[in-house]
Amino acid sequence: MKIVVLGAGAVGLTVAAKLSSVVDVHAVARKRHADAVRERGFLMTGIWGEGAYRFSCSEDLPRAWQDADYYIITANSTDTEAVCRQFAGAIRGREVVSLQNGIGNEEIISRFTDRVIGAMIITGFEWRGDASVHVSVEASPMKIGRFPSGMDDAVGHLADLIREAGIRAEATDGIKADLWAKTLYNCALNPLGAITNVPYGALADPHAWAIVTAIVREAYRVVEAEGITLPRETPEAYLEYLRTTQLPATAAHHSSMLQDLTTGRKTEIDFMNGAVAALARKHGIDAPYNTCIAELIRFRERL
Repeated sequence: MKIVVLGAGAVGLTVAAKLSSVVDVHAVARKRHADAVRERGFLMTGIWGEGAYRFSCSEDLPRAWQDADYYIITANSTDTEAVCRQFAGAIRGREVVSLQNGIGNEEIISRFTDRVIGAMIITGFEWRGDASVHVSVEASPMKIGRFPSGMDDAVGHLADLIREAGIRAEATDGIKADLWAKTLYNCALNPLGAITNVPYGALADPHAWAIVTAIVREAYRVVEAEGITLPRETPEAYLEYLRTTQLPATAAHHSSMLQDLTTGRKTEIDFMNGAVAALARKHGIDAPYNTCIAELIRFRERL
């Protein structure tokens, strides 16, 4: 069994490290990370365990790995199309998994292969140096399903492998709803945490929570217009779950957008609140909070 991780940053390298204990893994990563993995291994700390992990890693995809059983894309959503184009010959007709943030990645991947698997994870990954990641928090098991819906042997087998590697994971026949559920979490916390430069737990403050509430209510109107049924049927039910379960579980986590802005990278805002705002316009729905916070992040990207 071979698994290739494409666009391996903090999430991809950590998942590759865990999977390397049960299958053959190759990660395609930036040169500095690939060099560090080869020299002293990938270093992991935190709730997923601690240690140095050695697995195949380089800036490219060696010919020997171009017949992998699964390709897992973990690149920033803004790079999804570029990754698919770069590795189009390898992924065509193969099982390709999107383990990424936001809405729209699976649709992009489906232009390159008809075997698309969606996956979502709500876990905190923080860089501690080249090829060194601290896993800080985890709010739920990874969800894996055939996109846009359904269940089959390939999905079930991948979920089994991920669990065997020590990552909590569940197969689902409704992955599109799960992807939207995670997008709600990201829309509510990620950009606001980036703009205010506070960990997620601080967003329980009544003034910040008023903004979170408005963002979620707008997103629910968009989800309803898209014909998607979420695990929690009303915005009030989700906000209670966010406040009592997800927020405490990830209270110490700092926004991935904050990390992107700090390093000068383009954020994934267009796949989160920006996507909500765009779909709202499509359906004739007002979404001023999602629109405003998306524009604020785009402004910060230009500084």
